[in-house]
Order: sequence, then C-alpha cells, then structure tokens
Amino acid sequence: MTDREVRAVAPLTAPPDAEVPAPGSKSVTNRALLCAALATGTSTLTGALFADDTAAMVGALRDLGVAVDTDESAARMVVHGVGAAIGDGTGRATVDARQSGTTSRFVLPAAALTATPVVVDGSAQLRARPFGPLLEALVELGASVRPLDRPGYLPVEVAGPLTAREVTIPGHLSSQFLSGLMLAAPLLPAGLAVRVATPLVSVPYVRMTGRVMAAFGAGADVTETLVSVPAGAYSATEYPVEPDASAASYLFAAAALTGGRITVPGFGADPLQGDVAFVDLLAKMGAQVERGADEITVRGTGTLHGIDVDMADISDTAQTLAAVAVYADSPTRVRGIGFIRGKETDRIAAVVTELRRAGIDATEDEDGFTIHPGPPRPTTFQTYDDHRMAMSLALLGLRSPGIEIADPGCVAKTFPTYFEVLDSLR
Repeated sequence: MTDREVRAVAPLTAPPDAEVPAPGSKSVTNRALLCAALATGTSTLTGALFADDTAAMVGALRDLGVAVDTDESAARMVVHGVGAAIGDGTGRATVDARQSGTTSRFVLPAAALTATPVVVDGSAQLRARPFGPLLEALVELGASVRPLDRPGYLPVEVAGPLTAREVTIPGHLSSQFLSGLMLAAPLLPAGLAVRVATPLVSVPYVRMTGRVMAAFGAGADVTETLVSVPAGAYSATEYPVEPDASAASYLFAAAALTGGRITVPGFGADPLQGDVAFVDLLAKMGAQVERGADEITVRGTGTLHGIDVDMADISDTAQTLAAVAVYADSPTRVRGIGFIRGKETDRIAAVVTELRRAGIDATEDEDGFTIHPGPPRPTTFQTYDDHRMAMSLALLGLRSPGIEIADPGCVAKTFPTYFEVLDSLR
C-alpha cells in the first residue's frame, strides 16, 4: 500500500460474537529473538509475530552474524545463537532498524559487547526519536559511541567492549533504554546494576524483559529504581510467544463499543504483558470481562461510562481507550502518558487532532488528553505513519458511518492482517 491509499471501515450490521486470535506479541518476540541470539545453541520460537518490527529485528540479527530461519506459515523462528560473539568477525556491520524502536534500542547494547564497530540506523521517523540516555549509558559502560548525524539520535556507530559494572539512566523517557541494557547485561564481565534516576514509565515492559530473560536462563532482579543482572549466559531453548496484548486491545474495544462479545485465546493466568490490564479499564467503563484459564472475553453491555485513569504502565493502549471514550456517556481523562509524545508520532497531539477532525470535543493535556463523547461525523482520519493511530481510529468505523483510514498499510508494523480481522467480525 502507499500513503495515498484510503480504506473505508463500514459499520457492523450486528454486534460481533466471535473468538478471534491475536497475532504473537511484538514485544515478546523481539526480546526472545535477542535472548536466543545471545545464547549459545539453537532456539525455536513458536507463535512468533511476523510483522515489520520483528522483521527488523531478524534483519538486524542477521546483519550481526546470527543465522535466523523463519517459517511464517507456522509462526516459527529458529535462531542459531552466537553468545557474546554477536557482531564479532562481521567487519564494520550496519544495522537497519527500519521504524522499530525495540530493535534499535535493544540491539545497540548487544552490538557494543564486542570491539567490532556497528552502525545502527533506521527510517526518518526512527531518526527523530531520542536515543541520548542510552548512548550516554553505553559510553559510561566503556563503549565507543560516534554519532553520524545529530548527537543523541540515529545513525550512530558503536563499538565495545562494555566493561563497567554500574550505570545510571533516566526512567521517564522510555523503558526500552533499560530493557536494552538488561538484555546485554548477562554477558558483561561482572554483570550490571542499572540505577533509575527518575520515575520509570511502562514498568510492566521491564518486568516482561526480566521474565523473557529468565526463560533463557538469565537472572534479573527488577525494581522501579534499581535493576541488577548477574554475569552469566543465556541457554538455548524452545520458547512459546504469547498473543500480543496491545493488538488484542483493539478486539476487546470492538466488543465494548459495539455491544458484542469477543474472546481472544492464549492469555493464561499469569500473562507476561501488562497491556492485558486494558480489559480492566473496559470493565470500569461498563463492559463485562471474563478471564478464563487460557482466554479473555469482553462483552459490551450497550452502556459505557467515562473514566479518569493513569495509563503510564499501559500507554500503548491509550489510543484504543480514546476510541472507546467517544461512545461513553461522560468525559474520559487519560493521564500519565506524556512520554508517548516521543513515540512514532506525538500520540497525544495526534489523537486529539484526529478526533477533532471528526467533530469530537477533545483536548490535549500536558500528560494526556480529555475526550468528551459525541457522535463522530464522517471523516478520513490521518494516521501519521503510526500503526496505533490507524488501528484505534478504525474502531470508530465499526459503529459510525463514513469513517475512512488514510495509509492503512502502516498497520504492517505490528498487525499486518488487522483490517481483514476487523472484516471477519462481520
């Protein structure tokens, strides 16, 4: 698809009643891929996500000398790990992280494990995202970091080895900086202690990193102010990737705002992803939520109430909640997400701008947004090359006529079949 394309989303003629699988988790897939690459031996990932962001990670690992075999039809990836020798012997490697924040921020510390220079670059969109705190941490740990354009941004050349034992980083900008350091930490000579100097955002993602590392045999002691990782090694393993909770949020929201029932299988009693908590917000708004042993079901009741909520820990679902809030019976205030201004786009400004385009009374706050409900008028939503803008705003079309989505192909970043899945609800 090109950015000139537009996709109409027709309202559902009846509330959906369906079981709908979600794709594998992007966040888990990319963490598991890097752990497998840093292990010695062959690991198999099952249920893995095949999308632009995970393709970026696979490509990055191949650029660093790691063999990865993929079978999309079976949702399987086989990684032939190289341990701490990642990037060694490749000459001056160049990694293209495309638009993937996780790929770039996870690969940078791993690339600095050896003395081989590695250039990490990405799309224009990724070049606009900040990397300064992570790059400063790598220098403090002993790496050579050479900016190839603006300091603190991609492209950048890094070379190791990393030798220091402690480092301090801010926590309010992105949890990906901390997760990237954690993933490389077991292979440092004395492990690593990371002190978090400011309140840590997206804490569940950091805990997820620790749990994926543990599945590959590495330890991590995680608190909101200090993360300690002992020196050790990763062990090759077979790793099942759970469904993507952020992607599932759109399905759960579809049930809530249309009065239907949607079950998403694959979420057990102790899911890795904090974004599963999105269903608790839907329950507060009036939907019915049932958690089974291996599935979650959301039923819309026909009534939705506005809420006031801090979404700092589940910020990737804030735009999804914005779509649901349009159909509530009172205003919704979302707080604690100021840091999402530095994502693929300024997600606070973008969601407010687009809802206003449809005639919705929405206001931009310093750390979030406020949405007053009302009937959206027909419009073509702009998506800012941001997959979450496209997927969340498309939900309005399931209930309101005349909704179109510009550049629908941007959903390929994490959920390539999204619009086909929405159509399946019919």
